[in-house]
Amino acid sequence: MLLNPAIMALVMVSAVICLMLLLASWFAVRVLSHWDINSGSERQLRLERRTYLISTLLVWAFSFQLMSLLLFIYNAESMSGQFVGAMCATGVLNVNAWGWPTLFLKMGVFFTGAVWLVLNYLDNQGHDYPLIRYKYWLILAILPLVAAELILQLLYFTNMDPAVITSCCGALFSSQSEGVAGEISGLPPAQMMPGFVLLGAAVILSGVWVAKRRQGGWLFALLGGAAFIVALMSVVSFISLYIYEHPHHHCPFCILKSGHDYIGYLLYLPLFAATALALSVGVISPWRKITSLTLAVDRIVPRLSWIAVVFFSLFYLVAAWSVWTSHLTMTGVWW
Repeated sequence: MLLNPAIMALVMVSAVICLMLLLASWFAVRVLSHWDINSGSERQLRLERRTYLISTLLVWAFSFQLMSLLLFIYNAESMSGQFVGAMCATGVLNVNAWGWPTLFLKMGVFFTGAVWLVLNYLDNQGHDYPLIRYKYWLILAILPLVAAELILQLLYFTNMDPAVITSCCGALFSSQSEGVAGEISGLPPAQMMPGFVLLGAAVILSGVWVAKRRQGGWLFALLGGAAFIVALMSVVSFISLYIYEHPHHHCPFCILKSGHDYIGYLLYLPLFAATALALSVGVISPWRKITSLTLAVDRIVPRLSWIAVVFFSLFYLVAAWSVWTSHLTMTGVWW
């Protein structure tokens, strides 16, 4: 399986990202040990010059991480015809025990990387680089995640066996199946819909409040994270049912297929972008108290909040449109 071009690309991208993070971590140790903004020594000047190089390196690394996440999902979807029992990405991820952990780690690295990029941009706005130690401590925390992702991805691809009969999405995402997927699939739409709508309204209103008042960033981040989880649960619980127009098809990956007009991308891309921005707003908002960053925070927070609100709104509009235009009718829903 490693000779598959998409798999080779994924492994190479993950290896390059890991190498970039290793180089950045080596530099981070030097910064944490020797950084002194009040010093005019040659070593301090070298650190200041190289921090721009490392920042550029990490911008590319985390950009590649987004590409890696998208390619990983696309590759899993495209390989579904190579395994007996696989109808979509769900079956491919179920080929062995490493598929789902790899996906979740890629998602985790994506969100932490997005937060780091915003934190780094904010730090560069201050003449005294007040957040430089925090952002390089964060790099040291991200490195183990990136290394674990590379290892799990290699285990996943090297242990793929085409002779294995895997489980399809209908078996995993079913109210009769055991595990978390079965529990989420069994959640009644009549209970999920009100929470989905109310939390969506809350996160959008919170984002607007932060954008206008420049307060409550932590609440926006908290609601954004909660909205992300509930949104994914809602896709499995009821949104997918309306897209498929089938009361028992809960798969969150089949909506990425051409037969459903790739509507899954219109749901997931705005949702992931909005969540990353909301988390970033929550991380950078408290730094407004630092004098050299006050103006930058007041400028960046509203901008990110508005963009996040637009992306959240797009996700909820696409979800509402999918439900409204569906020919499926389910009795007992809340409206």
